[in-house]
Amino acid sequence: MYYLSTRDKSLRCTAAQAIAQGLSRDGGLLTPAVLPRLSQNALEDMKEMSYQQRAVYVMGSYLEDFTASELSGFAAKAYGTFDTPEVAPLRPVDGNTYCLELWHGPTCAFKDMALQMLPYLLSASLEKNAEKKTACILVATSGDTGKAALEGFKDVDKTRILVFYPRDGVSQIQKLQMTTQEGGNVGVCAVEGNFDDAQTGVKRIFSDEALREKLAERGFFLSSANSINWGRVLPQIVYYISAYSELRRTGAVEKGAAVNVCVPTGNFGNILAAYYARQMGVPIARLICASNSNNVLTDFLQTGAYNRNRPFYTTMSPSMDILISSNLERLLFDLSGQDSQAVAGYMQSLAEEGRYTVSPLVGRKLRELFAAGFCDDAGTQRMISSMWREREYLIDPHTAVAFDVLKQYREQSGDQAPAVVVSTASPYKFCDSVLGALGVTELAQGVDMIEQMEQLTGVAAPRPLADLKKKTPRFQDSVTKEQLVEQVMKMLN
Repeated sequence: MYYLSTRDKSLRCTAAQAIAQGLSRDGGLLTPAVLPRLSQNALEDMKEMSYQQRAVYVMGSYLEDFTASELSGFAAKAYGTFDTPEVAPLRPVDGNTYCLELWHGPTCAFKDMALQMLPYLLSASLEKNAEKKTACILVATSGDTGKAALEGFKDVDKTRILVFYPRDGVSQIQKLQMTTQEGGNVGVCAVEGNFDDAQTGVKRIFSDEALREKLAERGFFLSSANSINWGRVLPQIVYYISAYSELRRTGAVEKGAAVNVCVPTGNFGNILAAYYARQMGVPIARLICASNSNNVLTDFLQTGAYNRNRPFYTTMSPSMDILISSNLERLLFDLSGQDSQAVAGYMQSLAEEGRYTVSPLVGRKLRELFAAGFCDDAGTQRMISSMWREREYLIDPHTAVAFDVLKQYREQSGDQAPAVVVSTASPYKFCDSVLGALGVTELAQGVDMIEQMEQLTGVAAPRPLADLKKKTPRFQDSVTKEQLVEQVMKMLN
């Protein structure tokens, strides 16, 4: 199994090399040359497996330079930290709607599903590549990735991890999670601007040849824990396959029956993993892409024209406050028949003009596969309120966006097929927004909001969030996007 650059498919590497590098040297995203297929019988076999066993089964077909024994050990450690034995439980919401809860890990967000696994994959990859230098892992975050990466890589040997987040673009709880992070190999810094500013600055560092040479002289090489790294996307494919296995195990769907999947997404990695699961053979009919007011993906999937030249909104669902969806590049590579020249052209147009339009063939494929919609903050609040009032189910703003978009899709299309809604974070990561949606007008300050919401709802907060009140912030730095290189060198001493 080889991995190709989306911008030059003649560049190829092994799985271990792809995971260690994170990003191709030409700025492209490393992507499997072939997607393995799962038969319906294989899906049936997975019904009675644990989540860890399903992870080994799925990931093994992509990671030929890793043994089953290695992957079993990684899965046991990675998912042994979750607060439920199901790891990613599938909760029935009504007769044909199910919520896939992906926030039962140590940082209470779906990023744990991949970022508890990635450190083991990366450490093993460094050994397989006989790498002597220390991996300097750079992360741009819109909130959840940063904390999950920090927790996953905390004190991991031969790694340093540096996280950059938009200063005013994360919730109070998310900021506290990052700035109080423990570990001797971690660094956290705010960026003046939005997530796209942080992400663009980090990606620019990866393509800076002079900086890479300077870091190599000091014993470092660059890698990534963002979803541009294949080691992030691969573990996410597992939970879609696992969700279908759960539907079959409980008899909720017949063998081979198709379901729809509704995913709140900003950087496109989460729904891309659902697309890959579909391509592997999971019976997914429609991939429903849910956006907030930053609805660049909604417009793109409906028209084939991507245009980031639009207002940027800071919303109550900050992980989707993104106008440059990096992982879309992998989808375009696949839908174009691995036409890396075309993909490179799209990405060049995006960098220079802020927009591009895909070919009519790719546009038609997008419309056949995807439905798309968006939900503003007012709609998000209404959905949080109605889910609590009518079902006593407490959800975070990102999950609320997905439920709202699914409702829109069903009303407009008449498609009432069984649907899995992806729940990406604990509501306690966004106490201010959730409390406001439930009608609270006088909010407590900082972590005291956690106790306020517990008292209001009777729903216990996850322990890692409740424990934040015992911690003191360690990181206070803030820089402009132009100062990122200087800050990286400073943090590496």
